[in-house]
Amino acid sequence: MSMQTGRRVGVAFVGMGGAVATTAIAGIEMIKTGSNRLDGLPLAGVSVQGMTDYKDLVFGGWDLNSDDLASAATGHGVLTQQDIENGAQVLKGITPWPAVGSAKFCKNIEGGNRIVAKDHRETVSIIANDLKRFRQESNLDEVVVINLASTERWPDLTAAVLNSTEAFEKGLDTDDESISPAMLYAYAAIKSGVPYGNFTPSVAADIPALLNLAKEMGVPVAGKDGKTGQTMMKTVLAPAFKARALHVDGWFSTNILGNRDGLALNDPSSLQSKINTKGTVLDSILGYPVEDHLVHIHYYRPRGDDKEAWDNIDVTGFMGQRMQIKVNFLCKDSILAAPLVIEIARVLDLAKQRGDGGAQEQLSSFFKAPMVKNGAGPEHDFGKQQKMLLDWLGAN
Repeated sequence: MSMQTGRRVGVAFVGMGGAVATTAIAGIEMIKTGSNRLDGLPLAGVSVQGMTDYKDLVFGGWDLNSDDLASAATGHGVLTQQDIENGAQVLKGITPWPAVGSAKFCKNIEGGNRIVAKDHRETVSIIANDLKRFRQESNLDEVVVINLASTERWPDLTAAVLNSTEAFEKGLDTDDESISPAMLYAYAAIKSGVPYGNFTPSVAADIPALLNLAKEMGVPVAGKDGKTGQTMMKTVLAPAFKARALHVDGWFSTNILGNRDGLALNDPSSLQSKINTKGTVLDSILGYPVEDHLVHIHYYRPRGDDKEAWDNIDVTGFMGQRMQIKVNFLCKDSILAAPLVIEIARVLDLAKQRGDGGAQEQLSSFFKAPMVKNGAGPEHDFGKQQKMLLDWLGAN
């Protein structure tokens, strides 16, 4: 476990009523009461000076649904009623703050718990005030924002407003349509000096306008798109195939899931954002394009949060012999994601303490499309990513 610091760190979730956030909060509250072990938390056994203890984390956040978190969690079906009674009763007393909603950027997700603001500039100011109030009311040493909202459609990355901080500032004043809700949260966090992590495939702090702002202001940012199941397996297996000189001829991936993430992805434009982040890892690791790399994601309601990721991999070995590998990962999406979100928040807080601003490349192992500092392509090999993180932590 981390060294005790006694520092209280607030984690403000965008999409606080979702399956991942409610699972993360319940899990930590159960650790506080002694009814949950540390399984699944990748840094639980790592001792690093200054890293906040799990028990010193405090939660708040925004959601379009105003249900208290116990009701929200019951609806997602990840936590049992016993979990909620067994140390996570605190969920009953937590309700999300009003959130930014945009049917233009995310079609299938509705909710009445909305920020009422006349324009982007006022919206940003409300988000910043929420962060300030959270810090004061919960007596926090630091706040970190983590985006867990539903996936937005892919924006036009060539739009001038996204490519310089000055143009972005003007875009806030003119209510520019290219600016998405995810970008408004990221901007408000960065301007408030609050570290920001994006666990979704949505484009946010990785646009040049916000990445440059984070660098200038010395605010740590990380993302994007949490690497939990199928892509994590890809980034573990692909380096092994490369090391054994097995040529990957094709990699067919399909996913079925029935949670709110799946529902958002039922909209083709949001789905494209997800496929954009899932599809780039193989070529980068193998060093050649896999022409038949197909990724399919299907919303299948009966599964709820129990996701099934199925992979068929065709490889060619010595003397041109063809072989196949099949991987069938039946996973609980939020059970894999929630502990990663907690660790990302703890590392972002540590980066802020260390004065390490801008893109936090050492968090690459947690993301499908990691942000990088130097403009080069990201490292996707899981083993190398893990070493990068432990080296940065200076772990004992």
